[in-house]
Amino acid sequence: MKTYTAKTVDECLAAASSELGIAANDLVYVVTEEKKTLFKKTATISVYEHDDAAKFGEEYLISALKGLGIEATASSVMEDDIIKITLESERNPVLIGKAGRTLQALNELVKLAVSNKFRHRYRILLDVGGYKEDKYDRVARIAKRNAKEVQRNKISVQLEPMTPDERRIVHNTLTGWEHIKTESSGEGRERAVTIKYVD
Repeated sequence: MKTYTAKTVDECLAAASSELGIAANDLVYVVTEEKKTLFKKTATISVYEHDDAAKFGEEYLISALKGLGIEATASSVMEDDIIKITLESERNPVLIGKAGRTLQALNELVKLAVSNKFRHRYRILLDVGGYKEDKYDRVARIAKRNAKEVQRNKISVQLEPMTPDERRIVHNTLTGWEHIKTESSGEGRERAVTIKYVD
């Protein structure tokens, strides 16, 4: 978190924007003080950075899991505007859950907590013990295998329903493939990717 003081909030935002290289509209901040006297006025803002949100997310998860009797450690990195948090625990299978459902629920929980705290929607991707990375590899292999079938038979294939991040892997994996187009359809947990043949 960085603090900026100037005559007005707009001037504070301009200074923060210039220093951080972030458009003023994209800054996440709170006005901590505004003073106005007969001869002078000043404003102070505190600007949050991704590191602040990531740290809060880590601490929130560790605290929440401790309340459930699960000791865990957390680390985070920033990649492509996504905060990636990795949890490690002796009870990783419990945190992952059947078909990754517990992990998905924890992901939504921490995303909600961070958004509520900073009044800004951050993209957060939670992983436990490398589960997601392994899953992404499997999803990419499935996407490629089915795309080859679609290229050969010219018959569309709908994959199993997937989480938003897994659907993104399919779309990204098949971007640029000849005669292949991907589309997501369905609602909620039933949302799935269809691989289509195009001329």
